[in-house]
Amino acid sequence: MDNSPSKKVWLKFKRNKFAFAGLIFILVLMAMGISGYLITPVNTPDANTQVVQISKVPPGSKFRFLIIQKYQNVAEVNFFKRMLHGQKPQFKSIPITSYKITGKQVLVHEYIGKEESSKESVYLLNELCPDCSSINKTQTNEQYFEQHYTYQQTFLLGTDIYGRDLLSRLILGIRVSLSVGLMAVLISLFIGIGLGAIAGYFGGRVDAAISWFMNVVWSLPSLLLVIAISFALGKGFWQIFIAVGLSTWVDVARLVRGQVMALKEVEFVEAARALGFSTGRTIIKHILPNIAGPILVVASSNFASAILLETGLSFLGFGAQPPMPSWGGMIKEHYGYIIMDAAYLAVLPGLAIMFTVYAFNVLAIGLRDAFDVKGQNVTV
Repeated sequence: MDNSPSKKVWLKFKRNKFAFAGLIFILVLMAMGISGYLITPVNTPDANTQVVQISKVPPGSKFRFLIIQKYQNVAEVNFFKRMLHGQKPQFKSIPITSYKITGKQVLVHEYIGKEESSKESVYLLNELCPDCSSINKTQTNEQYFEQHYTYQQTFLLGTDIYGRDLLSRLILGIRVSLSVGLMAVLISLFIGIGLGAIAGYFGGRVDAAISWFMNVVWSLPSLLLVIAISFALGKGFWQIFIAVGLSTWVDVARLVRGQVMALKEVEFVEAARALGFSTGRTIIKHILPNIAGPILVVASSNFASAILLETGLSFLGFGAQPPMPSWGGMIKEHYGYIIMDAAYLAVLPGLAIMFTVYAFNVLAIGLRDAFDVKGQNVTV
């Protein structure tokens, strides 16, 4: 039987059902974010295919589309490029209510609204379907046209104000939130562990100077600090990583400082000094591995904070820029419809934010209990 400390921590963590469910939820989100365009109903870049005729249609709406133009020289990308960046549209289509082929003409009624009917539009069959004249005789023009130039699409979560598929944009928004959270946490760990370990190990004036700097940063509201850094770096997706990371490192530094101060006087650290090991090796190889549990707890908590900061920035217009889908940006675009007939446009991304942040919070609580972390420096 494996009685290693890591095994005991894992078994204790699994007994916390909420924390374990939060971990599963986060892993599912990660899988969806990595899959990206492979699982989105609309796989064009940023799911930015706009069909204004079907804007704000409710969840579950189904429409028939007619392909009116096929683009030339649009290559089909390979599996990995499609997963990462999507597939450029290969045709232009319009939503229709009905069509019929009469001789060399295609008579079409376009969809322009639930309670409105459009005039009949006339298209030439040989212009819409140049290859209809050379099809296999086992198929009629009508059958070939129906199969290759019309299709149905169901919008499971409806469309936004620009007629874009809401489900596709919600799935792609996972990438923005999780990538910002991950990069921000890595930046905060790098800065926080470094400064906290130096302050805790050396003490004295070094500790006083670093602690003064931490208190100055700690006294600034996180959102205002992030906005100030965003002003300095400019608007954009990559700038959010740095801005959020630079605003969340103090939690890590305070924790590491306290833990290092408590451990630097214990026997194995004294033994490392007596053997002549360098300060860097003593900190990295002997002290930091023993405080990995508390660091992991605060990193999980900071992940949730980073997601909230990113959504706040996107809502204010400093985060991911359109047409890149982000949950905060989606709320910004649609919050006015909460009191109207399309509240789901803002409620759905809001629920995505709420469940993701809650999952990281219960994960952090589960890790805290599993590692049996106690102390004022570890707060969740």
